[in-house]
Amino acid sequence: MPARSLADLSLSFGLVSIPVKLFSATQSKDGVSFNLIHRQCGSRMRQQYVCIREDVVVPREDMVKGYQFSKDQYVIFEPEELKALEEKGTHSIDIVAFVPAGSIDPIYYDKAYYLAPDKRGDRPYSLLLEGMKQTGRVALARWAWRGKSYTVQVRPSPEGGLVLQQLLYADEVRSMNELDIPDTEVKKPELALAVQLIDQIARDSFDPREYEDEVKKRMEVAVEQKVAGQEISISDEPEAEGGKVIDLMAALKASLAKKSGGGTSAAGATATEPKAKKSARRATPREETEAPAEPKKATGTHGASKPAAKKTRAKK
Repeated sequence: MPARSLADLSLSFGLVSIPVKLFSATQSKDGVSFNLIHRQCGSRMRQQYVCIREDVVVPREDMVKGYQFSKDQYVIFEPEELKALEEKGTHSIDIVAFVPAGSIDPIYYDKAYYLAPDKRGDRPYSLLLEGMKQTGRVALARWAWRGKSYTVQVRPSPEGGLVLQQLLYADEVRSMNELDIPDTEVKKPELALAVQLIDQIARDSFDPREYEDEVKKRMEVAVEQKVAGQEISISDEPEAEGGKVIDLMAALKASLAKKSGGGTSAAGATATEPKAKKSARRATPREETEAPAEPKKATGTHGASKPAAKKTRAKK
């Protein structure tokens, strides 16, 4: 399905105006969505607003917005007053400066959009794109959108187009100075081992496809089991080992040995082995399709072979 444009805009720098189309670059996938259900009858719940003074349900048409300037004291704003205070949209992204590509801390990044050239915008679009690539700079611009004013970054994408990145304002980002981070001396031998460990697992690029939302996957499997009427098998959480004082050099050396293919003691292997599940269950069709085949002698809880006497039939 082709991407759907959110708006027709113009991207301007100097006297050059580039007609562009705006597309959403991300899509929210918060995982499995749940509704609130009345336990007794199984019906969905409805949210209502209740006046705390009169204890009556207030319909939406009788609601107004108020700003609390003192305890229990508010000034009321009518919808027309708030509308008049909103930023007027101009359908224009006005570039005000070009800065080095790495000069903006990603902590200021907010929502991202894609920009694609509109009719007769191909040549100036490509010109701006290549110009920023050659100079190693990105654009800072101002943009009014849906009643708000934004500072945005326009940068080349590795995939070949332009990305419009909304930026947070300075007062929206907390300072690290609020944290109590001690100035601790780093010992050279420890630093050398840390750098060696970093080099061992270093990569030249980030591939987002290698990382998945494991909680979402477990939720989806649990939903499938519930729908199929199966009993859900829950494994115990491993005991936390926080608060232990460790030998930093020993930990670094052990990490290097592990990455180099060094053996692990039997005691260490036992300590990290996950606990067995409380009850066995039959895999869902999705699990049978997605789960990789495991050796017959595997000791994990999924697909593990157990003695015949200890087998448990899954409840349906």
